[in-house]
Amino acid sequence: MKRQFLVLIVRWLLNSLGLWIAVRLFGTGYSDVVFNANAYVFLIAGFIFSIVNAVLKPVVTILSLPAILFTLGLFTIIVNGILVYVSLKLAPGINMTFWHSVLTGLVLSLVNYIVSSMLELEYSNRVTSEERL
Repeated sequence: MKRQFLVLIVRWLLNSLGLWIAVRLFGTGYSDVVFNANAYVFLIAGFIFSIVNAVLKPVVTILSLPAILFTLGLFTIIVNGILVYVSLKLAPGINMTFWHSVLTGLVLSLVNYIVSSMLELEYSNRVTSEERL
């Protein structure tokens, strides 16, 4: 239980960082992306995205399974964009168009993939070291 809570906290902080990076990357010079420079806004948006990703992503993925299979998995990019778009609509202070949300979804997918890989690698290293004993 303690490990799962730690994973949630790490994902929350890294999702907040990923949102900040994505808004900086895709928000410069665009009038349709509005953001506050306040770190609390990105922490709240990262928390909302973490919850939406944990609760809604399995449901939306199952409902869009025919489209995902038909496009050989490329529709998952749109699913991630939808989740980011919904999260940013719920978050105060950040407003982004749908297509910029899709690009942000790509950035956050990369962040979550790296986090999952690191946590899995750390867990497998710990399990193998315990098996040696």
